[in-house]
Amino acid sequence: MNMQEIKEQEEAAGRWAECLDEVHARIAGRFARSEQRQRARAYLQGLLSPIERKNGWQLAEAAGEANPYGYQELLSRALWDADEVRDDVLDLVKEKLADPAAVVVIDETGFVKKGTKSVGVAPQYSGTVDKIANCQIGVFLAYAAEKGQVLLDRELYLPQEWTNDRQRCQEAGVPEEVEFATKLVLARHMLERALEHELPFAWVTADSVYGADYHLRRFLTEHHIPYVLAVAPNNQVRLGWKEGYASIRVDEWLTRHRRLRWHRLSAGWGSKGPRLFDWAWWKMNAEVPQGWQAWIVVRRSISDPSELVYYRVCAPKETTLQQIVLIAGQRWKVEEAIERGKSECGLDQYEVRSWTGWYRHYSEYTLDRSVVVKGTSVIFGIMAVIRE
Repeated sequence: MNMQEIKEQEEAAGRWAECLDEVHARIAGRFARSEQRQRARAYLQGLLSPIERKNGWQLAEAAGEANPYGYQELLSRALWDADEVRDDVLDLVKEKLADPAAVVVIDETGFVKKGTKSVGVAPQYSGTVDKIANCQIGVFLAYAAEKGQVLLDRELYLPQEWTNDRQRCQEAGVPEEVEFATKLVLARHMLERALEHELPFAWVTADSVYGADYHLRRFLTEHHIPYVLAVAPNNQVRLGWKEGYASIRVDEWLTRHRRLRWHRLSAGWGSKGPRLFDWAWWKMNAEVPQGWQAWIVVRRSISDPSELVYYRVCAPKETTLQQIVLIAGQRWKVEEAIERGKSECGLDQYEVRSWTGWYRHYSEYTLDRSVVVKGTSVIFGIMAVIRE
């Protein structure tokens, strides 16, 4: 490494330190005691560090501490409110990333766990391992803007076997007022918070778990928010007046219309170049805001034409198919950000079992490396946005 490269690295390190200071200054007031404020900063710095694993022992070692008890205290018993830090994140995103053309992405990810004590853990399907596994499921709200993507909000899904067992919930620190809520309800709560913070965005997109929810679709249309939501092949849609407004599965509808016009379009850039698929769309009979239109959109694999994905779309009439395709492609960026977060930032390496610990870990996490800066493949975090 030559002197110029060393100088550039030193300058970059200095900028990152300034960014970390600014982020920490935003949340410092949430901690009543000075030692907890300092430890919160060290926790952020540890998640950003290049150490192999981000568990309590290694974070403590990197910070020069003899044991992880201080971090365990920070995530469990110290006096601070994770929801207040979440609100700080929302305000910071509004200040640094606000984009009227942004896309809000609803997504979830699984965290495979051993045992039965970690809050929310149960045998349930996880897309992370593509099967039913003993895991926790986190539902996330992400903000995809021109400058990058950031995780805005988080909710832990509690299966009914947990909410029906109040003693188990009490042992894991679940507040008494918390009742069973589907992933769909959790997603709507996060959307409501984003709207309350007046965060500007133009679209919402999500996978078929959320696209199947009539209440979510109605919530979005009532708030005049365009959406591109994936749906399962058996999702029912209404035909027009000529067919007596009958309902039909979207895959059955497709088999009736073999002469659809297909368009080869890119949903954005991936690691191997443009994500090219064949796309078709048709107008749907649905109740929509004035000047809007509902569509069904189909994505077909080029290499395997039998591989199809369906979307329900509702947006202003002038919306083009290319716009819809690009919105649908935003989900990949967030999925990649979450996977990088697991591999680079300790997203899934937490060692907390309680409700409080889970929410505190993810409040801290969203402050560090949750942004993918445009034009890079590295997760930098909100500090990267501040630096710009």
